[in-house]
Amino acid sequence: MQKVSISTFSDPDQRGVLNVILPIQQGEFGIPVTEADQPDLADIPAFYQSGTGGFWVARAEDEVVGTVGLKDIGSRQAALRKMFVASPFRGREHGVAEKLLDALLAHARTRGVVEIFLGTTDKFLAAHRFYEKKGFEELPKAGLPRAFPVMAVDSKFYVLRLP
Repeated sequence: MQKVSISTFSDPDQRGVLNVILPIQQGEFGIPVTEADQPDLADIPAFYQSGTGGFWVARAEDEVVGTVGLKDIGSRQAALRKMFVASPFRGREHGVAEKLLDALLAHARTRGVVEIFLGTTDKFLAAHRFYEKKGFEELPKAGLPRAFPVMAVDSKFYVLRLP
C-alpha cells in the first residue's frame, strides 16, 4: 500500500486537483458539472486560502489522490467543500478521507472556527456515513447561515460544532 501524505495546496497541485475532482463528479456520479462551472477551482488560493480557510491535498508518491477545502464564511463559521478521494484510495484501509478531514479540523480549531457546514448531493451515500461517523449532524437547508455557498447540486446539509 502506498504511503499517503497531506499537505497544503500550492499552485503546482492545480492539475492534480482537477484530475481527482472532475472524474468523480462527472463519471462516478453523473453530475453534469465542468471545470468552468466551478470558479473556486480556478483560483484556489484566493477562494479558499484566506481568512480562516484552507485547502489540502492528499498525495500518494507525487500524485494528488484527494482534496478538501475550507471556505471562511465569517462569524467564526466555515464551509467544508471539495472533499474528494480517488477511487483506488478510498476506504478505511487507506484512511485518506480521515487524514484530509483531520488536517482541516486541526486548522479550523487553531483559527477559532466554531461551526463547519457542508452541502452534498443525496447521491454521495458513503460520504454521508463518513460525515455522520465524524460527528456531523444533518440539518435542513433553512438552518444554514446566509453566507453559506450553496451549490446547485447540494441537497443534503450538515454541521459540525467544534468545542
